[in-house]
Amino acid sequence: MLFNRTEFPPASHILRPEKADRRTNALDRIYKNLVISFSSPFKGYRRRLKRFAGEVEQLSSNLEGLTETELGTKADELRAIFRREGMTEKNASHAFAIIREFSSRIKGLKHFDTQIAGGKVMLDGMIAEMETGEGKTLTATLAAGTVALAGIPVHVITVNDYLTQRDAEWTSSIYSAMGLTTGFIIHGMTPEERRRAYEKDIVYCTNKEIVFDYLKDWLILEDRGNKLKLHAEYLYNGSERIERLLLRGLHFAIVDEADSVLIDEARTPLIISGQSETLHDEHKFFHQAIDLAGKLTEGRDYSINIPGHEIRLTPGGEEMIVRLSAGLGPLWTGKVRRAEIVRLALSAIHFFKPDEQYMVRDGKVQIIDEFTGRVMADRSYEKGLHQLIEVKEGCEISKQTKVLARISYQRFFRRYIKLSGMTGTAREVKNELIKVYGLNVITVPTYKPNSRKLFSDRVFYKEEEKWEAVSERVYAMHKEGRPVLIGTHSVAASEKAGKYFAAKGLPFRILNAKQDREEADIIAQAGNEYSITIATNMAGRGVDIKLSEKVSKLNGLHVILTERHEAGRIDRQLAGRCARMGDPGSFEAMLSLDDTLLEKGRAGLWKWMAVNYPFEKTLLFCFLSKKAILYAQKRMEHIHSDMRKNLLKEDERRGNMLSFSGRSE
Repeated sequence: MLFNRTEFPPASHILRPEKADRRTNALDRIYKNLVISFSSPFKGYRRRLKRFAGEVEQLSSNLEGLTETELGTKADELRAIFRREGMTEKNASHAFAIIREFSSRIKGLKHFDTQIAGGKVMLDGMIAEMETGEGKTLTATLAAGTVALAGIPVHVITVNDYLTQRDAEWTSSIYSAMGLTTGFIIHGMTPEERRRAYEKDIVYCTNKEIVFDYLKDWLILEDRGNKLKLHAEYLYNGSERIERLLLRGLHFAIVDEADSVLIDEARTPLIISGQSETLHDEHKFFHQAIDLAGKLTEGRDYSINIPGHEIRLTPGGEEMIVRLSAGLGPLWTGKVRRAEIVRLALSAIHFFKPDEQYMVRDGKVQIIDEFTGRVMADRSYEKGLHQLIEVKEGCEISKQTKVLARISYQRFFRRYIKLSGMTGTAREVKNELIKVYGLNVITVPTYKPNSRKLFSDRVFYKEEEKWEAVSERVYAMHKEGRPVLIGTHSVAASEKAGKYFAAKGLPFRILNAKQDREEADIIAQAGNEYSITIATNMAGRGVDIKLSEKVSKLNGLHVILTERHEAGRIDRQLAGRCARMGDPGSFEAMLSLDDTLLEKGRAGLWKWMAVNYPFEKTLLFCFLSKKAILYAQKRMEHIHSDMRKNLLKEDERRGNMLSFSGRSE
């Protein structure tokens, strides 16, 4: 039996089913390191997947002659069987066959064998690694529809609002035919709209929105999160508190782009903040901090640890701050507060740059999500950092925030009774997914052979040389009529590329946080003949660029990566925008030794040798420069891994401390 329905208590605001926090000790870590990391899920699993796909195929052929009414009756009968018998492999194969037949009739898309295998992997509570373009959205309908038929609420978690609404609207007709309801959660929805959406059988939502909704519920519950106490309160004085809750519990989740959500974004805790009044003296304090930080000298007064994103004050620097802050007011008298505000001001100056980490729109500082390239509306940096950036940019200072509730992605997702996922890039972080979430990774073969053509990396000494070469390459492709997608690391880089292309008279469109309202239209045209699209990570994960028939004959979409990311998986995601499902396409990386990654990752000796080697375009220069970039990337991956481990340890420590007060957030 895959899982019994008794594992999943009924969905209700009172019961709010979820797993208890899992505390890890030394023995747990030893077991995971020595056993789990080196084991396959179970022996013969791939053979079982193949056999299961064959059974679904056979059952599907028996359904082809039924009318839609008869097919709907079959779904109703299966719903009753699930409640009576639980989810056996036999019952699951019947559900897959029914969903497959509905999809074929409604969407004209019948799930391939590889998609059936991917759906089964998710149903079994694992991560299906499927190549980009293999139809993960359609694959997820098999697992989500099957679990929902069993009466278990399903959350399908995506990486941004665009994909959330798109996927929910596209799949809803399949679910509706089976008698299932679909909802979605995007930023800006009211609590009542969210509550109604969470009441649906299958809910599409972003990782950030669902975690914040979960924390909002904890704030409503306060210290009355105990299920028995909550039920007693409901019986005694009605349901006023319960009616304000959003979620019905954490039952079953399918995480799309699982490596991005569970790994990349797990470096930062999710925090709900309340506004506190920023006094006039504090306004003055922030201005003074920026002015004072500008008078300090790097090397003498402070040092910068770029990979660790850390500012360290020297003893001489601390003495300089004391001298410079004399007479500035009472807020400068405390030693710890004085040093901390100057460190934050230096961070605002050195680490946070416009059109990279944030952008200024309508006189406000808005944070740009480094993983999606999108603006995170109504989000702010904590501990006064946001206000210091506002001072730096000459914006009006907003109110400070105070932390009301916080949780890490690791602790949140481990609370789901059953967790699964899908992505095109998970094998590099397979061990971490197993150790932290207990999620095994199964690689699903492609339906058609991959025909992507890969060009060798080209590395240049200077950034200007790189952009000249990129614009020449795009010009050559444009003359052939091929569409080109140019991937950039930031808003600033995308706009710089635009200036080079404009100088060559090339027509182009830019997709970044400033053009987010035109996203759907830009993506729809990116695969057309002669199309040139410059994009940040907004054109990365989950974006399906459709090719016209004429473009397919021209060798498809050509993708150019202009800077390696801090994780190699993100580079693979960009490459995955071309040559999808057997289509033609090509990919190349055009890089420079000035790229931000080499500074952050401290490529050290490799970069020094590459920079000082006098002959560009030789085999030795290519070897040294590629080695420097790869070293910097691997170093950043290691640093981020350590950050995630430390965050989880800190979060568990906080949870242990707060548990004495009856709360864990």
